[in-house]
Amino acid sequence: MSGSKSSDASFAHAASHPPAPEAAGEAHPLGLTVHSLPGTAAALDEAEQSRKGRWKMIGVMLVCAAPVVASYFTYYVLRPEGRRNYGELIEPQRAVPEQSPVTALDGRPAGVLGQLKGQWLIVSVAPGACAEACRNHLYLQRQLRESLGKEKARMDWVWLVSDTAPAPADIAPGLQTATVLRADPAALAQWLAPAPGQALADHLYVVDPMGHWMMRFPAGMDRAGAAKAKRDIDRLLRASSSWDQAGRAEATRP
Repeated sequence: MSGSKSSDASFAHAASHPPAPEAAGEAHPLGLTVHSLPGTAAALDEAEQSRKGRWKMIGVMLVCAAPVVASYFTYYVLRPEGRRNYGELIEPQRAVPEQSPVTALDGRPAGVLGQLKGQWLIVSVAPGACAEACRNHLYLQRQLRESLGKEKARMDWVWLVSDTAPAPADIAPGLQTATVLRADPAALAQWLAPAPGQALADHLYVVDPMGHWMMRFPAGMDRAGAAKAKRDIDRLLRASSSWDQAGRAEATRP
């Protein structure tokens, strides 16, 4: 009994005191600390900056493209019901073969077709001999541009000569306000195309400032047809007035 009482007393004494600290040098419970891998934070920050930069670039591109998209949407989609174009709209549009070389009438190198980008163009294609249909197109091109009044600086008229034949001397004075270049027929065929059953030289073509061929006027256009063509051109210039500015013609043409 005395042993029992002694054991009970010893148990009570032990329970009333917390366990003594472990002896010096004995292991303590592990404390877990998470350390980042070297360079991880910097890499994550660089990736975040790169992602933000891409979104900013996309935003700038969208802002720059918005006026162009809006003008085409207005012209192609929000057209008043019942309105008809005289010219045929080209879908999908064809981009100018930018790196195709061109020469002047005398054969000297004159750059590439891509240099025509920057303003609206009304384009004819014909051999250098320039028969009656070619002369008629050149006359109508010049008249169409002149009829635009103060807006004419936004449009250039272009004769693309499709061979190496010399141009008649008597038409030279009338070409002073035109852009005349000799171009590779194969390159022109990649860019412009006639209506079925017609030849490339049978039409006048409209090209936008980005170098996209986007309209073709009917073959054999006369003065009455030119008046209808002018209405189409007027609408195109109005639709693009928010983003297209006077270009090459303003600086180099009278």
